[in-house]
Amino acid sequence: MSLPQQLREESDFDQLPHNIPVSATIADIEENKGFIDYFMFVLEVKTKGGSKYLIYRRYREFFNLHQVLESRYSPEDPERPGPNTCALPSLPGKVFIGNKREIAESRIPELNTYMKRLLGLPTWLLLDEALRMFFYQTEHDSQHQPRVLRRLRPPTRKVKTVKPKMDIFSSPRAEAMFDFRGNSKAELNLKKGEVIFLLQRVNTDWLEGTVNNQTGIFPQSFVKIIKPLPPSDSESEGGGPSYSCLRCFLLTPSGVHTRDVCVQEDLSIQPTYKDLVSRMRNVFKLDDVALNYRDLEGDLVRVLDDEDIQLMIRESRGQQGKVKRPVNQFPWELHVTLTSDLSVYNSEA
Repeated sequence: MSLPQQLREESDFDQLPHNIPVSATIADIEENKGFIDYFMFVLEVKTKGGSKYLIYRRYREFFNLHQVLESRYSPEDPERPGPNTCALPSLPGKVFIGNKREIAESRIPELNTYMKRLLGLPTWLLLDEALRMFFYQTEHDSQHQPRVLRRLRPPTRKVKTVKPKMDIFSSPRAEAMFDFRGNSKAELNLKKGEVIFLLQRVNTDWLEGTVNNQTGIFPQSFVKIIKPLPPSDSESEGGGPSYSCLRCFLLTPSGVHTRDVCVQEDLSIQPTYKDLVSRMRNVFKLDDVALNYRDLEGDLVRVLDDEDIQLMIRESRGQQGKVKRPVNQFPWELHVTLTSDLSVYNSEA
């Protein structure tokens, strides 16, 4: 590179605002256990002014950003780029089959390389609105507390330590009285006779604990409390992830089956129709399911798209004062039926 060209680029860089991102590294991945389980990448972003902060992004947000940048700046002929075009770095492609955690872990080196090359492009591209918004720390990002930042830990000498044995006689614990099979990664699988070490109370019906090196939630009705949680630990405020419960009913000719599905989403969320169908198929182990809700008259109404979900939530909020629910239970309920079963609907004229 010639000296005048180098000086011009350095001068351009000096003109950039101090809040422009200049580097980003993946510090860890975090699993979101909601209506759809997915992994987020925890990014540590450094700006030209020297500040650092954490943001949380899914792979599809990387993909959407790349598509926007390609549509704006990718040259039609890579051998002859125009004045407002440049060759963009390649983004690792989508993976549709495999363990989600393993896929997310395997993408870390490639995404780190992608971000390094992306933020090393000409300075005028760093001012692109889509790129700046991707690396911008939103209010949600700033309020999110990272669980672990494995990849930001400095290398240290390995020191041999002896872990103290857990005092099983003083730890809050319970014994499983029945087998319990969880419906998602957020829920534990229990076998009768197992001892679960208690971590916190989720609500009046659910507890969080550890068994067989697995941590998750489970219904209290399936266990016998041996040593209860102390009062200070029985509240979920600030003690870990908070859960919201959705009550679901499966209507079949043989009867009604009730399930409570616990997710980490806030009570105000409006899930998509696609996500709810996927979760209900998993909960009730059926593929051919239809979603429904009860209207103000008590009739069953079938849900077909996101607009119907919005209507269902709006109507249920209007009835909030009439129905007594736990504080962390969604104000709306799902009634799941078989797609071909039309006998559950009120067909009277």
